[in-house]
Amino acid sequence: MKIWQKNIEVNKDIESFTVGKDRELDLEMAAFDVLGSLAHVQMLESIGLLTADELVLIQKELKNIYAEIEAGDFRIEDTVEDVHSQVEWMLTERIGEAGKKIHSGRSRNDQVLVDLKLFFRDRIETTVRNTAVLFQQLIALSNTHKDKLLPGYTHLQIAMPSSFGLWFGAYAESLVDDMEVMLAAWKICNKNPLGSAAGYGSSFPLNRTMTTELLGFENLNYNVVYAQMGRGKTERILAQAMSSVAASLAKMAMDVCLFINQNFGFIRFPDELTTGSSIMPHKKNPDVFELIRSRCNKIQALPNEIAMMTTNLPSGYHRDLQLLKENLFPAMVSLNECLEMTTYMLQHIELKGDILKDPKYAYLFSVEVVNELALNGVPFREAYKIVGESIEKGTFKPSEKVNHTHEGSIGNLCNDSIEQMMEQILDQFNFEKTRTAIQGLLA
Repeated sequence: MKIWQKNIEVNKDIESFTVGKDRELDLEMAAFDVLGSLAHVQMLESIGLLTADELVLIQKELKNIYAEIEAGDFRIEDTVEDVHSQVEWMLTERIGEAGKKIHSGRSRNDQVLVDLKLFFRDRIETTVRNTAVLFQQLIALSNTHKDKLLPGYTHLQIAMPSSFGLWFGAYAESLVDDMEVMLAAWKICNKNPLGSAAGYGSSFPLNRTMTTELLGFENLNYNVVYAQMGRGKTERILAQAMSSVAASLAKMAMDVCLFINQNFGFIRFPDELTTGSSIMPHKKNPDVFELIRSRCNKIQALPNEIAMMTTNLPSGYHRDLQLLKENLFPAMVSLNECLEMTTYMLQHIELKGDILKDPKYAYLFSVEVVNELALNGVPFREAYKIVGESIEKGTFKPSEKVNHTHEGSIGNLCNDSIEQMMEQILDQFNFEKTRTAIQGLLA
């Protein structure tokens, strides 16, 4: 029997269909369900719905259950619908009547809401940490290889001189903007929905500010109807932030697949980091980056998937929302694996030197020659015409001196400023506050 069930046994096929993958996915939220309950029962005692002795008893056993979860010894029974029911059932089995009181003033609706917010906060911290490591790897490579020139392309045609310093630094700065988007998602996730119950509040005199502080949330979802409406919206906003990171990784992966191609030949990786062919012994395939590209393209589809699952739902809870976990949870794992693997691969990247010595890149310097003429007093449009005619006649002689000194160019990468921007964003997450709050609940 389910905790919500009356006297009629639910049809087994209906139960299987409605539960779906919920038990499996709920295991990932089990520790956070216990944390939410620890905050909730402390609040219940403060308003007289639990005695001091009951609180001590419940807290002790909830912490035992938390330890079992951390040790990998927790499971959701086949006869139990979800993680919330499992924790409450275990608590009641172990301590008796006091365990039955912990559901006062809340619904499974706001339980799952707070579980998800806590879970998302944890996963965002992991993603931000992995992104910061990749960012530093890119900055280091940019600084190390700032003087190695590289062809720049527009329309996939040879355009102007670039450099490995610019290339690595571009993706570092891209991650800065991605973290701006992730910070917005963090702020949405860092609001407390607990106490909204089934979406219409409770007649108990709940202290929602107290649970907000206990769980380390920055603020409340004040309006109880909106707290429930936030389900689906929160996931979509988080997915958009994940998509932003994924887009940077996918673009870099495509660059790598081009640059490692023999027709480019700008970079290589040790043989043990590439794969071969079953019939072509010369092949060294960039499978890792091909998979990163595809995985990250899948993640870029995630916001739309979530939007299509929630579009036009009226206010209030709907079972449709359960399915969001099936799309979002695996994508979080995949994105972090892509971040970690990109960092690992870049630690072993090998760069070709003197790439622009190849005569086929001579036209890269046409703009340099135009600019040199302009600096010597020739009007820019006239200089452009002169150089264009020399290219058509085959008399063009490149000036291979690159003199880019403005902010963000080959000779002035501004990586220190890019690092400063990233540091300012990362500081705003204030992960220490949330960690301290959680440690306080478990103390």
